[in-house]
Order: sequence, then C-alpha cells, then structure tokens
Amino acid sequence: MSALKGRIPGKTHAPELVLISPSGWNDYALLDTGEGAKLERFGPYTFVRPEPQAMWSRALPQRQWEEADGIFSGAEDDEGGRWRFQHPIEQYWKMRYANIRFWARATSFRHLGVFPEQASQWDWISERITQAKRPVRVLNLFGYTGIATLVAASAGAQVTHVDASKQVIAWARENQMLSGLEDRPVRWILDDALKFVQREARRQSLYDGLIIDPPKFGRGPKGEVWKLFESLPTLLQACRAVLSKQPLFTVLTAYAIRTSALSLHYTLEEMFSGYGGAITSGEMVNVEQSAGHMLSTAIFSRWSSTE
Repeated sequence: MSALKGRIPGKTHAPELVLISPSGWNDYALLDTGEGAKLERFGPYTFVRPEPQAMWSRALPQRQWEEADGIFSGAEDDEGGRWRFQHPIEQYWKMRYANIRFWARATSFRHLGVFPEQASQWDWISERITQAKRPVRVLNLFGYTGIATLVAASAGAQVTHVDASKQVIAWARENQMLSGLEDRPVRWILDDALKFVQREARRQSLYDGLIIDPPKFGRGPKGEVWKLFESLPTLLQACRAVLSKQPLFTVLTAYAIRTSALSLHYTLEEMFSGYGGAITSGEMVNVEQSAGHMLSTAIFSRWSSTE
C-alpha cells in the first residue's frame, strides 16, 4: 500500500487526508484511462467500463481498447447498461489476491465481483488482526462477495458476514470453498444490516473489528430501504453499541456518492468519541500502468486503537 499525504490548511481540527493504493495485485491491472472510460485486466480478460472521472486523453492506442474482451456501455449510476462481449469468456473465472481465491464474473451492474482498490484495506485489516495476538471478532456489514471476510478469517478472526442478497452470500461461500477456508469460523447472515446490529446489541454480542461498505441506496431482504446519507448515522450509532471493551479497528468506505472523505471522517470521529485511537481518512485509488494517472474510486475513513 502506498499513501500520499497532503495537509489541509486552516483550523487545527482539519484532518490530514491521504490517498491509498494497493500494490500486491498480480491478477488485476488498471491498464489505461481516459475519455470517460477505463481499460482493466481481471485475470485473463480485459474490460472497458465507464469512468466519468477520467476526463484526460488515453495513453494506449485505440486498437488496444477496441480489442478488449468485454465492453460495458450505459448509465453512469449502475442502473442501466449492458455488456458487449467481443471474444468468448467464461461465465465465472478464478482470481487471486495473496492467499485468497475468488470467482469473478461480469454482472449486469457492470461490476465483476471484486473492487480491486479494496486490497489496501484488506492488507490493513489483516495486519490489525495478526498484530492483536488475541482472539478477534469481526463484523462485516454489506459484505458482498466476501473477500474482506475471508481476509479477516485467514488472519485468525471469527467473522460474521452480513448481506441483504441471498445470491451474493452464495457467491461468497463459494469463494470460501475456493480459498480452502471452509474450516474457518465464519457466520453467513442474510439480513438487513441495521436490524442485525440492533439485535446483536440487545444480545450483547460484541465485536473487536467492524468493516462497513454500504451502498448509496439499497434494500434489505424484507424491503427495508437504505439511503446512505439518512441511514449511515443511525447505523454507526448502533455499531457503537456492539463494540467490545477493547476494539481494534473500523473501516468505513463509500462509493459513487457526491461527498468528501471529510464527511466520513467526522462521522467516524463522532462514533469513536471517548475511545482515543487514531482516524485516517482519504481516497482509495488505482494507479494506471500506462501514464501513471491515479483514478479515485471511493472515499474511506478508518479508526484504529493503534494506527
């Protein structure tokens, strides 16, 4: 992981924001960006996907873009669009990060089952758990295909994975089998994140680590509505009630929203009032191989008892 720091001038309460990028990928590469799109390699295949932030010119020849295995065209907000496959690809194919193996596939929402920039967080989570040298319980909310869950489990934690989609939980469990981690203590929970956390608080079921990666909008398995700006403060307040007496870490990330990392920073700061520790906030980026542009993909804020 690399971090570029830039202090924000002004009041002393202004946090220091950072850019973090993963450095351990072999099965993923951001090949080129520009003109509203990005060219990426996921395992053996290359894909072109929309990227409105890439307003600059492309560095690689147009021919290389046109030879991509799959091209997604459609809405920026993931609510529409379709894939056009120029060469045959498998419905599912294997990928790997460190010792975690998982299945990738081209979904109807232009995603492929993994967000590569999250590898910076996976490494950090693994370090926190390994360095604790004690039993660690981790709660992963909005856990998606389970890569962060498997990273935490591989590092020695007991993990509870919560997601509102039966299909992605099944996908995550397949990733667990592919990684050879079936014997690790992971609970797979199909539920609304807020309702589950509130029940855990009533049961006094406490956690040392929290991983929270909410969508900007979503629905729970019983139609519960999630709107990030309205729902996140309530969720974090509920999460405070399930923190152990000696919590280790919390990672909070957000995608595709029109806000700043400062928003997450101050929200997390409020959640951990009285706990001490350190908060780091900023942007998660991937660095392209062609011209070295940094493509910001998400914002994050994370708290640690010792950063």
